[in-house]
Amino acid sequence: MNDLDLNTLLGAEDDEGRARRRTRGSGKRGGGRRRRRRRNRGGFIAPLLAFVVLAGIIGGGGYYGYLWLSDALVPDDYTGQGSGEVVVEIKDGQSASDVAVELERLGVVASVKAFTNAIGNANKSGSLQPGSYKLRKRMSAAQAVSMLGPENRLLAKVTIKEGLRLSDTLNTLAKATGKPVKEFAAAAKDVGALDLPPYARKNLEGYAFPATYEFQPKTTPTQMLAAMVKRFNQTAETMDLPGSAKALGHTPHEIMVIASIVQAEAGRPEDMPKIARVIYNRLERKPPMKLSMDSTVMYALGKYRTYATHAELQTKSRYNTYMYEGLPPGPIANPGDHAIEAALNPAKGPWLFFVATDPNGGGVTEFATTEAERQALLAKCAKNGGCGG
Repeated sequence: MNDLDLNTLLGAEDDEGRARRRTRGSGKRGGGRRRRRRRNRGGFIAPLLAFVVLAGIIGGGGYYGYLWLSDALVPDDYTGQGSGEVVVEIKDGQSASDVAVELERLGVVASVKAFTNAIGNANKSGSLQPGSYKLRKRMSAAQAVSMLGPENRLLAKVTIKEGLRLSDTLNTLAKATGKPVKEFAAAAKDVGALDLPPYARKNLEGYAFPATYEFQPKTTPTQMLAAMVKRFNQTAETMDLPGSAKALGHTPHEIMVIASIVQAEAGRPEDMPKIARVIYNRLERKPPMKLSMDSTVMYALGKYRTYATHAELQTKSRYNTYMYEGLPPGPIANPGDHAIEAALNPAKGPWLFFVATDPNGGGVTEFATTEAERQALLAKCAKNGGCGG
């Protein structure tokens, strides 16, 4: 390779070439500046045009972007209180978002976002309580939130009075809840689902605790009866029923039988400890004395009176305490706190008899130790229109 070829490859220039360019350029310096100014003007205009076009695009789309943002930030919502009727159930563990989805599905609120915004603004996101609520369709989210308070839950309020027999308890529950009584009767027989204490002998009588209950529309008869048994178990634990019964020389079941008789025979709570003492005194006599309680005979016959006739006393039922010694096989009613407490803490005294001497008045019960005293009380009862008189 010769020197010329090497210089060409390396981009080298000879002196003559450089001289020619200097000669051409030395006479046209002004033209070069003008060309540079034209190039500069062209370089400025192009970005300016690009900016104008971009601004037009942004300006033209800004309106639609605003609408999109408005839809995102202000969700669909109905106005007013709505119409019609919808029952909504909030299940245990559901969040406000879960409830919002259900409300939108049912047509109560216009959108999930509207409800979650409304409940957040009301600071109630964590206060929703399980239960059934009656709402309306197409109502504002804020109105829906206001109707989901605990005071608006759909509940069946049932008061089970002390001393009701199980059959009457089931009828009361059916009437208050609108559910068929046969469903309650079937549930009462399925004692395995009720968590009865072992000493209950697989019989709900005596263990459906009397109190006021609130049940949701979807609560089943089994769940209702189980709630009553649970309430009994709580009372039994508070009173230490097994331990206290053992101290008295009885089983917990026997105490419940005694308490049920006390409940059925007493007209006033203050008389219960004395009635319990009469029962214990008769059981502990040597030889034992029959209880001779009219209430147990009435239970056997499915009747309701404070005294039994001579014919009724002939029933062969084991609940006839005029015929058989000792306690009947099971409770004859569902006793409350006072009666159970009286059975566990009987009054001290020698009484063997008691008579409701004012059956049509305040339920006053008087007590006697001898047969002569008893006969005097019976005469007083008859004079006041009771005891078959």
